[in-house]
Amino acid sequence: MSATLSASEEAQLSQTIEMFEVITQSQPQDYQSLEILKEAYSKLGREKDVVNTSKRIAQAYTQLGQLSSAILEYETILQSFPDDPDVQAALKEIEHKATNFSAQPAISDFAATPKPLPGARSAKAPGSKPAPSEIDDGRASMHKIFVEGKVISAGDFDLCWTTPDIFAPPGGVIEPFIQILADKGIVVSEKSLKILADKTRLGYLPMDKYDIDLDLARTFPPEVCQRWCVLPFDRMSKSILVATANPFNRQAAKEIGEATKNRLLWYLAPPTEIVSNLRKIFR
Repeated sequence: MSATLSASEEAQLSQTIEMFEVITQSQPQDYQSLEILKEAYSKLGREKDVVNTSKRIAQAYTQLGQLSSAILEYETILQSFPDDPDVQAALKEIEHKATNFSAQPAISDFAATPKPLPGARSAKAPGSKPAPSEIDDGRASMHKIFVEGKVISAGDFDLCWTTPDIFAPPGGVIEPFIQILADKGIVVSEKSLKILADKTRLGYLPMDKYDIDLDLARTFPPEVCQRWCVLPFDRMSKSILVATANPFNRQAAKEIGEATKNRLLWYLAPPTEIVSNLRKIFR
């Protein structure tokens, strides 16, 4: 165990490992969560677990068709363990797959993995507001999933969807679409979250079992977090973990992204838990 870690840091890392092991066991292709798990093991000096997690990351990349990323992950292991038989066998299998599919159009890593919330920086000056026509709050994508997917009617969608005024203070947390659906007895939030998780491949994280970094959350603009019901809840190295119940809200991703230089990693979470935590953080 690293001598530079305090007892509280070790406890936090242990909790992170416990939570993300559960997530990755149920979602083995969630390489984003596996990366967090790998880093936590590394900070605790658990080298064997680091290597095993690296292998799981490479396997996830392979299953998603991202062969170049898988090769890079395996080659990282070989730098420390050049004779690892599992890695050598996996690289041969990837080479075989690449040979067999060389005649097919290549799929880039970006295209192979849905990125509902890119968190890209805006090209505009910091603090500038977009015109209403430029706002992509995920309405079109959510309409396609819930209405065109015959989960709810168009009337129910229009009844429950709200478009906040980005030029006015939200005056508190604005409940997300799937929470309003649940409140009106149209679709329970658990079903909505499962639909969204299946469509986006984002990891699911129950907030009530996570030790949320309240101080970190308070470094982000309250009006952004409240308006879009998004919760930055932890930091792992150069990444900020953010909880959402609307994984297609690019406006939220842009505004949160403008508030930090760190990479954003997005997770689906129960809307009631996001709302209750935001109300506690921004009283």
